[in-house]
Amino acid sequence: MKKIENWKIISLFIILYDVLSVIFSYGVGLWIRFDFNYSGIPGDLMSAFLHFIPIYIVVVVVINILFHLYRCIWQFVSFDELIRILEAWLIESIIHAVCITVFFRRMPMSYYLIGAVIQAILMVGIRFAYRFYLKFSENTKSLSNGGNKKNVMIIGAGESGQTILRDIKRRYEDNLRVSCFIDDDKNKWQRLVEGVPVVGGRDDIMQSVEKYAISQILLAIPSATAEEKRDLINICNETSCEVKILPGIYQLVKSEVTIANMKDVAIEDLLGRDPIKVDMAACFEFINSKTILVTGGGGSIGSELCRQIAAHSPKQLIIFDIYENNAYAIEQELKAKYPQLNLVVLIGSVRDSRRINMVFKTYRPEVVYHAAAHKHVPLMETSPNEAIKNNVIGTYKTAYAALAYGCKRFVLISTDKAVNPTNIMGASKRLCEMVIQTMDAVSKSGAFDKLPLVHAHRETGFLEMQEVSDNLPEAAEIDRSICGKSRTEFVAVRFGNVLGSNGSVIPLFKKQIENGGPVTVTHPEIIRYFMTIPEAVSLVLQAGVNAHGGEIFVLDMGAPVKIDTLARNLIKLSGFKPDVDIKIVYTGLREGEKLYEEKLMAEEGLQKTENDLIHIAHPIKLDTDSFLSSLTMLAKASYDNSDNIVEIVEGIVPTFHPVGKHGQSDKAISSKKYKEVAAGIV
Repeated sequence: MKKIENWKIISLFIILYDVLSVIFSYGVGLWIRFDFNYSGIPGDLMSAFLHFIPIYIVVVVVINILFHLYRCIWQFVSFDELIRILEAWLIESIIHAVCITVFFRRMPMSYYLIGAVIQAILMVGIRFAYRFYLKFSENTKSLSNGGNKKNVMIIGAGESGQTILRDIKRRYEDNLRVSCFIDDDKNKWQRLVEGVPVVGGRDDIMQSVEKYAISQILLAIPSATAEEKRDLINICNETSCEVKILPGIYQLVKSEVTIANMKDVAIEDLLGRDPIKVDMAACFEFINSKTILVTGGGGSIGSELCRQIAAHSPKQLIIFDIYENNAYAIEQELKAKYPQLNLVVLIGSVRDSRRINMVFKTYRPEVVYHAAAHKHVPLMETSPNEAIKNNVIGTYKTAYAALAYGCKRFVLISTDKAVNPTNIMGASKRLCEMVIQTMDAVSKSGAFDKLPLVHAHRETGFLEMQEVSDNLPEAAEIDRSICGKSRTEFVAVRFGNVLGSNGSVIPLFKKQIENGGPVTVTHPEIIRYFMTIPEAVSLVLQAGVNAHGGEIFVLDMGAPVKIDTLARNLIKLSGFKPDVDIKIVYTGLREGEKLYEEKLMAEEGLQKTENDLIHIAHPIKLDTDSFLSSLTMLAKASYDNSDNIVEIVEGIVPTFHPVGKHGQSDKAISSKKYKEVAAGIV
């Protein structure tokens, strides 16, 4: 028999059923009153019944329509529908008793009671019969096919967990069966949620997985903190079960709590940090209608900066990057998403002063986010001069151009590796922070003549100041005529690793897992701070809004994460067992790598801001003249590809303590090298 799918036909059938049930209910009530003897019913009572029942039929149909009892999908009938049925029935019964008594005659009390009860049973029965039939069919199917069912554990016996349970029960085609609940509320233990037992708290997860042969765990606590979710996920990951999680409490608000909304646990869920809160309205106001330049705009951080800036309607967005493929990719993405965006994409290097000056002269950016940098620690250890050229001198040249052409704000993207650095990359970023601190001091004082012209070099070596003036007279004119007409606020933003960046361990781990392992971890105890790229960028934008010049903003990255734990969890999230399916191999610390990163140097302190996740470090005082002199010497040494560049940097950055092949047993050695270079001996 073909299933009737047209709801209107089904509704007409139910209306006809209600008509017949009304006649039957009160007819049987009158019949029972007179001892099941039809001939014993008095004629006046039968006449009253027959004359009133057509009227009552109309009343019942109208009231049922008003209560939407003919528009329900009875396959999914629930407690809400039951309440509406009973409300409609109660009103109908009262109308029946009053009207037949007032307009016809008083009927026996048993007639009212028996008729009303039978009508209620029939109204509820037909509407729940299909649901019961489906339930019976599902139970029969489960008994015959029980071995193919996945046993499911739901963590969270609250409203969301109950909703997930109901959704699973409704999805008869799904091969899932909820076997138990886990909840830390002791008042719920040993009780039932729609027939499913609450077996205990998180300490009972492992035991219950084994007892109930659980294949899948659903974490349905949208109101839980990030730390609580992380702890629960870590416990679940100790099992061999597939783990899924409800994204957040907004799902509950939007009534989107379904099995379909459950997502695989992502690596971000293991950070144990609450969602980032950023005053996006302030960011919008700051960025809106301004010309924005993003250097390194094709990189991981730079491209996300471009995405979020583009969403805030800048006057013009300029993407500057040396890698054309990266720049092209973000260009096409933004053009597709924001067709009205005034977008300019330029290829060039921050090391090229002529190119960077041309960009500032042509477009006059009001805000610069400087994300261009070499960031890979081990590779920079083998090419230290390139780290200095690109990161330090490139930052100086870009900041110089910003000051010369009246840029309002310059935001440097720094790193926690700049804190007590042990590698040349971290030391170069610390030098970048010192450049920013110095440029802001010069901007405030107006002493622009102090700034050296480290603008050009030739293949044979670095050009001296006089050679720059002789070869680039236009640069000297720019330097002295434009600088100082408006103040530029220079700030830096310091944060740790970001998930998914080109230099992150996550892409490496995923590739290694795809290849069947092994997953390589440098040291079992190594820890790092992590943040998602969108989170880091949103905080960078917020810090840029709050800047006044000279600050080093430090982003709160939450609790540090052990890389070994991260690797193991990623293996588990991929459906494998660490050290069984995928081996973990410890390769030893790389050149310049340390076990843990720091947010602050000992000399620094933290100042609070309006955002609890953004702090301000008190910069270490610098001798501006001395630093600028050192910077000139450092630029010369780097472009001469000095073999002693690490020792020179160590002489400039007091907190730099290189390890590995660049490590020094005697600090005096690096100091001597620095003095030799400064004196022009090398």
